[in-house]
Amino acid sequence: MNRKTLVLPALIGLLAPTLAACGGSGSGDGDDPIAAGTTDRFTASKEVPAPFDPAYAYDAGSWNVLRQTLQTLMALPRGGGEPEPEAAQKCGFTDTGNERYACTLRKDLTFADGKPLTASDVKFSIERVRDMKVANPSGSSQLVSNVETIEVQGERGIVFHLKTPDATFPYKLATPTAGIVSPDHYDKNKLRDGFELDGSGPYTVKQEVEDNQLVKAVFTKNPKYKGSFTPQNDKVELRTFQNASAMGKALEDGDIDLMTRTMSPEQIKRLDTSPAKNIDLVDMPGLEIRYLAFNTNAPTVKDKAVRQAMAQVVDRGALIDEVYGPSADPLYSLVPTTITGHSNSFFNRYSEPSPKKAKDLLRRAGIDAPVKLTLHYTTDHYGPATKKEFETLRQQLNDSGLFDVQIKGHIWNTFRAAEQKGEYDVYGMGWFPDFPDADNFLAPFLDEDNFLGSPYRNNTINSELIPASRREADRLSAAKSLERIQDIVADDVPVLPLWQGKQYIAARDDITGVEWALNSSSNLQLWELARGVGD
Repeated sequence: MNRKTLVLPALIGLLAPTLAACGGSGSGDGDDPIAAGTTDRFTASKEVPAPFDPAYAYDAGSWNVLRQTLQTLMALPRGGGEPEPEAAQKCGFTDTGNERYACTLRKDLTFADGKPLTASDVKFSIERVRDMKVANPSGSSQLVSNVETIEVQGERGIVFHLKTPDATFPYKLATPTAGIVSPDHYDKNKLRDGFELDGSGPYTVKQEVEDNQLVKAVFTKNPKYKGSFTPQNDKVELRTFQNASAMGKALEDGDIDLMTRTMSPEQIKRLDTSPAKNIDLVDMPGLEIRYLAFNTNAPTVKDKAVRQAMAQVVDRGALIDEVYGPSADPLYSLVPTTITGHSNSFFNRYSEPSPKKAKDLLRRAGIDAPVKLTLHYTTDHYGPATKKEFETLRQQLNDSGLFDVQIKGHIWNTFRAAEQKGEYDVYGMGWFPDFPDADNFLAPFLDEDNFLGSPYRNNTINSELIPASRREADRLSAAKSLERIQDIVADDVPVLPLWQGKQYIAARDDITGVEWALNSSSNLQLWELARGVGD
């Protein structure tokens, strides 16, 4: 069976594969670029004017492009773990309160166009993202919103002074939001519209665009790159496909060498049980989660009893059996089970699905059933199974007799813009973490500048528990605060977690480095791939 399973320890700090899938390394052939497929669609539009600007981009698909081309001070090491210097030579907190973070850049860094990269460029890049948040509703700025001032010390020294303690700050400096850009190509107070992208990372990129849609991104090894990564190839093409079926056919026909985001459950099952010749399926634990989100100001769901009743009715096990099979597991918190600080708060609060208990919740709140709702979902962002998932959720809720649910699908660009404006009462979202820490599964949904644009606020969470957890450099010591946050979320239900997924790559067996090509946040690391000899 052409399947390679990567076994990762449960502790997220030890996310290192113990079994190599296709193994090895080697130089790529510049005349024979590696071709990767994706169903992510990139459109420049009025709603999404700057899909590849680090001050705007805040989804896994766009970050897959940015990570190849923008350099960051820090980066997650091979296989995960704590961040290590990338553009920086060294970084670290210089105080005991986790409020002063200092870095020294590597010597002789340059952008791909040859311009020297200095500490002033780092300051410009971080301040640009932080200060543009009013014009950018995507939520990316929350990763650096805690930066109060940035001090430049010569050409290579830089010091971040934080507003409040934050032990997770090194992780945030490893995200594309903290990507270093040049003032020669990026305006301080204006997004860079369209698909153009310049940086100092492992690759330069050339885009092929049709009708304002990216159809191919060609990554070529950047000869001026100086950092912690060692590209194993000279060129990689990222090609977009309309759907998983078209992407799968391209792999089987040899038109592409590997595919990942997003395969259908049917494809995964077929490749697992009846693999195509010379194609390997590699699976590894993932940190992707799916959930329902609520506009808690909307009349239909403003009373938390409605949200609690939905949490009491939804059957995660049946949903997964019906739609996703072994590629997903039930999730009873925003924090995945493999992350330090996880608590099964929703299971502890609601136990097994029970329409009777849900009916009692509505009755005690004086709410008449059935409650009419529309569940909104995106048709083209999280994979082909999303529609079936929402059909199943609709059936579960309606079969309880307590809800009268309709579902409605939208393309991602329209969906994301409308969701941020509060136009949907209930909607489905996914989350691929910015970094593998419980804080990043909680604060982005609960902070004042949360990326959903959610009106939900809880003073205990925001004023006490999140700050308390961030003061703890030892993340085990932060667990008590993190678990209390999860318990409050389970009671208020501003979001309803559904499932946690694995991550997959299907690749032709002459492609090596596949086991390293996705990091713990499900982002592509194309520099790990090379063309070797098939099995």
